[in-house]
Amino acid sequence: MPQIVVLTGAGISAESGVPTFRDADGLWEGHHVEDVATPEGFERDRATVQRFYDERRAALASVEPNPAHRALAELEQTMGDALLVVTQNIDDLHERAGSRNVVHMHGELRKALCRACQVASPWTGTLLDEPACPACGVHDLRPDVVWFGEVPYEMDRIVDALSEATQFVSIGTSGAVYPAAGFVQHARRHGARTLELNLEPSEGTHFFHEARQGRAGDLVPVWTREVLWA
Repeated sequence: MPQIVVLTGAGISAESGVPTFRDADGLWEGHHVEDVATPEGFERDRATVQRFYDERRAALASVEPNPAHRALAELEQTMGDALLVVTQNIDDLHERAGSRNVVHMHGELRKALCRACQVASPWTGTLLDEPACPACGVHDLRPDVVWFGEVPYEMDRIVDALSEATQFVSIGTSGAVYPAAGFVQHARRHGARTLELNLEPSEGTHFFHEARQGRAGDLVPVWTREVLWA
């Protein structure tokens, strides 16, 4: 089991130029959340939803991992399976930085999920033209993204890891979206030391033993050096 569990949120990818989706007025880049991030929205207007995620997927080509992503990948090179990164992000910046022990609890933009056979396939192109599933041939693909009302991926693995970890670190998260917002309390109940690294205090800052404010690209490399030199 991992000794350290790291949770990453939109804040770490925002420093690479990945939009955080939700605007100040609550819209997701001009769309109501229920229209582009729920199963019901997909049933009402597949084309709008496919187009929305096609645009997000294409935009990944123009962004790169930042020092925070790279620092976590370098820490994994030393710690191996003793480090687990759980991300709420649907981009692939952790993997492109070199991390391998990554759980995408909210799915991945560069995968397509077949509603017929439930196989998730690597995907970099469009889904708007309703292509066939590479696994079964049925034309019923959707973004492999966990929408509101759906259960995040690999929750049993995440909970087990939090129960065994000696340290839990949250990076760039709002502390407002459950179940991820409750991870710090679970880890702390099981004896983990907890640390928040965030641009500003989150809604759950008071649950952490320690909180540091600043850019992830500055804070994460400092913390990983502390771990390596301990």
